[in-house]
Amino acid sequence: EWSSFSSQCDHQTILQVLIDGRNPNVVDIDGSALPTLVYLSREKRPNHPHNFKAGALNALIRVSSKISNSKIILNVDCDMYSNNSESVRDALCFFMDEQKSHDIGFVQFPQSFYNLTKKDIYGSSLSILREVELPGMDACGGPPYIGTGCFHRREALCGKKYGKEFNFIYEQNVLNKVHEGATKLEERAKILADCTFEEGTQWGKEMGLKYGCAVEDVLTGLSIHCRGWKSVYFNPTRKGFLGVAPITLGQTLVQFKRWSGGNLEILLSKYGPLSYGVGRIKLGHRLAYCLWCFWAPNWLATLYYSVIPSLYLLKGISLFPRITSPWFLPFAYVIITETLSSLGEFLCFGSTLQCWWNEQRIWMFKRTTSYLFGFIDTLLNLFGFANSGFNITTKVTDQDASKRYEKDIMEFGNSSLMFIILATLAMLNLFCLLWGLERMIMNTKTSNFESLFLQVLLCGCLVIINLPIYNGLFFRKDSGHMPTSVTVKSIILAVLSCFLILY
Repeated sequence: EWSSFSSQCDHQTILQVLIDGRNPNVVDIDGSALPTLVYLSREKRPNHPHNFKAGALNALIRVSSKISNSKIILNVDCDMYSNNSESVRDALCFFMDEQKSHDIGFVQFPQSFYNLTKKDIYGSSLSILREVELPGMDACGGPPYIGTGCFHRREALCGKKYGKEFNFIYEQNVLNKVHEGATKLEERAKILADCTFEEGTQWGKEMGLKYGCAVEDVLTGLSIHCRGWKSVYFNPTRKGFLGVAPITLGQTLVQFKRWSGGNLEILLSKYGPLSYGVGRIKLGHRLAYCLWCFWAPNWLATLYYSVIPSLYLLKGISLFPRITSPWFLPFAYVIITETLSSLGEFLCFGSTLQCWWNEQRIWMFKRTTSYLFGFIDTLLNLFGFANSGFNITTKVTDQDASKRYEKDIMEFGNSSLMFIILATLAMLNLFCLLWGLERMIMNTKTSNFESLFLQVLLCGCLVIINLPIYNGLFFRKDSGHMPTSVTVKSIILAVLSCFLILY
């Protein structure tokens, strides 16, 4: 049905039953019956909003209700595959438990990746999120819906509130109530995927996935929880589903820009967990959701500590207590305990010291770029200066970039504004450290070193964290290095900042 007149954003509904599971002659090479397989591409027209991924999933939910109307729906992203043949059985065990299954709305598997490198240079494993934060939410109502690797109860996903009547009853032989032939079934189901079908309905509001948010999955999961349902996080030893992690720094930063901005958008909307969740979910559950909702505002504190202490070191002005002062102890306590607890979590879950250090690096990169732009975009959308969109994280790169990724070499390669910010911060901290130390050495007063010790330590750590940036700016010759324009701009901006603070 695809023709030369069709395009990605302008085409009719295309629906075809590829395998009709009701046909007894449809079997695989071993003679086992094959399930029904349907291809769907919903109608899209330029003058009708299609609501991105959420709109596509809602169309699939409606069409599947006509063809199978199964009680359980599995959602997996297009770049993921099943890695564990027992995932379906494991999920059904939660839905069918006679004592505790009645209020379970969905079972969430972790988002895992098969192409992670040994050193995980972009921190894509999300090990703390996967091994600590999400399991911890099981105690207060369950994890959020993260958009993939999730088994949903159809009633919960379609907007019904939890009630005692929602018991999963297993039937050994399920009779298919659909008697139309495949061709007639296709024609009747196509109407459900028309771009005008949702007009005047509750789809995207109270039914299906929510519209109007960059992280429609988290918002949908929150609304399901607020309707009385609970969720379960299940992380088997053999991962249920595996996908493709970003293999360039640009892809990683764009992905977290969308996530951080979308979560802040939830906080500022009428569905904010601190307001919408009152009386619907526990306080602990609301605060757990806020853990992600407050990602974006963290750019301010991180950017402050990346710039101000270093500039004041250059000026010779102390911002922290002397190391001989009793007031130094609280700072030392926070630094040591935070570092050891973070490192301990990584090592306890089978990670390595190198992976932990790369996570700290990406943590700083994300907060000074992704979270900053996510925060700005959200505010612009809130005040009507920009339109909400869905930024797809591109996973396709050239062969050379893939080879560098396999060798744990950080990929830059373009003049993104995010890279200009990262390079400027790296050069600023390098100048401040070298220039500041030179001024301290020339001024040999012991008290001067004691009062500036923490600033030297902080600035030195930032310089070490930025080593891949310096390598990309000055030493690499491959296509993944920092462009010359970024190098020139970052040096100029860093030097200007230093002169402004000095003079």
